[in-house]
Amino acid sequence: MIAITATSCTHNKPIDLTKETNSKTYKLGVIVSRKISSTVQLPGELKPFEEVKIFPKVNGFVKNVMVDRGSKVKSGDALIILEAPEIQAQLLTAKSKELQQDENFHISKDKYERLLVASKTEGAVSVYELTNAKSKMNADEAVANAEKSTVASLEAMKDYLTITAPFDGVISERNVHPGALVGPNAKMDLPLLKLEQQNKLRLVVYVPEVYASKINYNAKVNFILTSLPGKIMEGIINRSAGSLNAAMRSEAIEIDVLSNDNVIKPGMYAEVNIPLSSDALTYVVPASAIITSTERKYIITVENAKAKFIDVREGISKNDSTEIFGNINDNKTIIINGNNEIKNELRIYE
Repeated sequence: MIAITATSCTHNKPIDLTKETNSKTYKLGVIVSRKISSTVQLPGELKPFEEVKIFPKVNGFVKNVMVDRGSKVKSGDALIILEAPEIQAQLLTAKSKELQQDENFHISKDKYERLLVASKTEGAVSVYELTNAKSKMNADEAVANAEKSTVASLEAMKDYLTITAPFDGVISERNVHPGALVGPNAKMDLPLLKLEQQNKLRLVVYVPEVYASKINYNAKVNFILTSLPGKIMEGIINRSAGSLNAAMRSEAIEIDVLSNDNVIKPGMYAEVNIPLSSDALTYVVPASAIITSTERKYIITVENAKAKFIDVREGISKNDSTEIFGNINDNKTIIINGNNEIKNELRIYE
């Protein structure tokens, strides 16, 4: 549900555009343009400032779960320990190959360096033999480097067996227990853990397209949580999407909310009063002057004492003041108490 309030830039009282005329049948007024200071009330939802679903990077059995639902953790804390004997076996094999290839490289290097010294004596070493020794040294070096990369990769996989917290937060979900087989190749519908930053939250509000261009980013935002109806809170718009969601035709904005006392929680809903821009002039008429039919929405103006229909679109409104858009201009006379029975070109007065 969207609720809108509007006030004049210079007065807090409702705008009264009516004026008395000599007409005995119709009440007449005029269209005016002025700046409107307004707010729109929209629903919002509190979400963690940071949240992540934690999945394992390697296959293994769960050896130990260090946390549970509600556990507070710091960045880098161990959350889950996995065990995978095959990774340890592969690492030992890779280290053995690395040592062997490194030794071969040093032998080839030593041989090449000896031949290089000997080649300085004319006729002692052929050019072919020296070139062949250098090629053998380079090949052994390449194989040794490849084995080092394999060892480094397996060392990283071994580190993945200890799952750590990426940031400070609270564990909000736990879906695993010791002994479970987990990993990228295992069929996992749920994450192992879910981590949320709960001491700082994002209040996410989706602003409809009609208001997206009027958001006043510099003004304070008031909101009330549905679970704490008597407490009015304040904030500012910290960030916005900058574009409209194609499905919802709305722009997402975010308000940072601190929750050090753990009273405000992720998932709570709020009613947010968002200031709208009052920089531009806008045309305003009494709400009763706008007539809605099955085919159109219009106002009735009076030109040369006759009724003339002008199609309009509604904007911000409150009480008897409604913002309108259409082929209109200032000081045009309108019928305030119009209705569907008035026909176009009907004579209003003599």
